[in-house]
Amino acid sequence: IKLMRPKKLIIHDNLLKKIYFIINCYADQKINNYSKYYSNQIKNIQNLKSLTFHDKVRRNTQTQTNKKIKVRSNISKKKFKEIVLKAKAYIKKGDIFQVVLSQRFEAKLTKSPLEIYKKLRIINPSPFMYFINFNDFQIIGSSPEILVRLRKNKITIRPIAGTRPRGLSAKKDAFYKQELLNDKKELSEHLMLLDLGRNDVGKVSKINSVKVTEKFKVEKYSHVMHIVSNVEGKFNKKHSLLDTMLAGFPAGTVSGAPKIRAMEIIDELEKSKRKMYAGAIGYFSANQNFDTCIALRTALIKNNKFYIQSGAGIVADSIPEKEYLETVNKAKALINSLN
Repeated sequence: IKLMRPKKLIIHDNLLKKIYFIINCYADQKINNYSKYYSNQIKNIQNLKSLTFHDKVRRNTQTQTNKKIKVRSNISKKKFKEIVLKAKAYIKKGDIFQVVLSQRFEAKLTKSPLEIYKKLRIINPSPFMYFINFNDFQIIGSSPEILVRLRKNKITIRPIAGTRPRGLSAKKDAFYKQELLNDKKELSEHLMLLDLGRNDVGKVSKINSVKVTEKFKVEKYSHVMHIVSNVEGKFNKKHSLLDTMLAGFPAGTVSGAPKIRAMEIIDELEKSKRKMYAGAIGYFSANQNFDTCIALRTALIKNNKFYIQSGAGIVADSIPEKEYLETVNKAKALINSLN
């Protein structure tokens, strides 16, 4: 868990096309002259603006490379299909209804992390975009999915389950969309996770306030399209913000149903620990709101290497080949940001 309380923030509002510069002022008894202190903070904001728009900053993020990136997985296609069959055996036995299995891709880093993020913004714009620079590693992502959101006393969970690739033409795109909505396997998988989302929202909401406000809607992204639903509830203030976030963590869309047994099976079948994949990235604000997304379409950069993980939901009638291809399609946007 990495928690930060930043003093300096640059907030890019994609909707309003504005940039906000914020410096948090922590007043204490050591400050003798508050007017002078305030003036100094205004100067710090001006310095932050100057640094942000300086040409040198933009030039230093450019890396020239014509090399095709080699990507390798932590599991072979054959082995992945084998663990899908093992998961289906657990489903047949009645241990679970659904489980999400994933594979991790790895590549050598040939660009600056910031340059990768800038390219990702162009090729895969998503509701949640982030570049987080820690001392020894970076996190870059374009997640499509809310984990849990609390805004103006309204809790939101927005499950995403059911996937098709984007078509190369409008006609093919429409075909994939209709195929997705007609796929009984995808619809049953989504319904299970929608019910799980309703249950998670209900844990921290007022009684009889949970509603499904959108159901089986198709959302399109640069490389894939998904079935999406939206669940909302009125926040029960007897719960803390952290309790509210944890009510939906980990998301059923990246673990399975029922969650605990699904996670035990993931621990058994997946070769590597997930680390940050399927975790949460977001913020808690001072006005009792918070917003978190699931760490999907998200890369970890460490020791000059680039790691990304993607999964597929396995149900009783899953076809191993299709589930493997789903994990590959979900990883394409981030892999393409390297090339």
